[in-house]
Amino acid sequence: MSPLHVAAQFREGSVSLTLAVVVTGAVYACGFLRLRSRSSNTVRAWRANGFLFGLLLIWIAVASPLASLDHQLLTVHMVQHLLLMTFAAPMIVLGAPVRSIGHLLPRRLVQAIIGVFQWPPVQRLRAGAGQLTLCWLVATGTLVAWHVPPVFALGMRSESWHALEQASFLGAGLLFWWPVAQPWLTASVPPRWSVVLYLFLATLPCDILSGFLVFSDRIVYPVYLSTSHHSGLDALSDQQCAGALMWTAVTIAYLVAGTIVTARLLEVPGYADAGEAHS
Repeated sequence: MSPLHVAAQFREGSVSLTLAVVVTGAVYACGFLRLRSRSSNTVRAWRANGFLFGLLLIWIAVASPLASLDHQLLTVHMVQHLLLMTFAAPMIVLGAPVRSIGHLLPRRLVQAIIGVFQWPPVQRLRAGAGQLTLCWLVATGTLVAWHVPPVFALGMRSESWHALEQASFLGAGLLFWWPVAQPWLTASVPPRWSVVLYLFLATLPCDILSGFLVFSDRIVYPVYLSTSHHSGLDALSDQQCAGALMWTAVTIAYLVAGTIVTARLLEVPGYADAGEAHS
């Protein structure tokens, strides 16, 4: 199956993807408004705005007209990757969706979900989700695996594999940003200096991959040899542009996040020490 044929199939499914994003946003908004009307301890408006903006970024990445162009330009594919993993994911996490959406669910269902989360195996999984090493390995592994040329080509040839690729980018992004955003969601777990190091180390695999794409004198993903000319951009220039975009966007995003975490650590004396005590 050719990449252009896969792109045509993907456009056919964009309506259902758009509907899913709209329904998710509507459910979240209803839950947010109900939560604000019933409790003084509400989700702040900026969190709701962030969540909805994150949904918009997801829609741009997977269902907008831009999304179908990732089979023609590596740069567009890189935009998708960055939107899902680097920008939409932290917005979704900071939006505290469980708190808002949970207020729309029947009480019995909420109690059943709480019971599931109290199971020892699930508690161990939740504890693991906050471990910096695990989150770093999952995010890095997802990034590297999908950019290995044979695996990348598989995602370009198959609509199902392409959907799995995008879902794994978003899922790995949510897991990656959870330890960074957790202090803003749970007051009992202040940020730690290790989060700053975590963000710095996360830039390294991205820098290596993007540097390779920028400075390589050969086409890493031959699938774009037959499609990039439609845009007037040759495949090598497209590859270099994609690498430069990744290099710049990831560096800026992680630098901003690291600066915010550092500022919060310095804002309250003893805050970092308290974080270590709670970890």
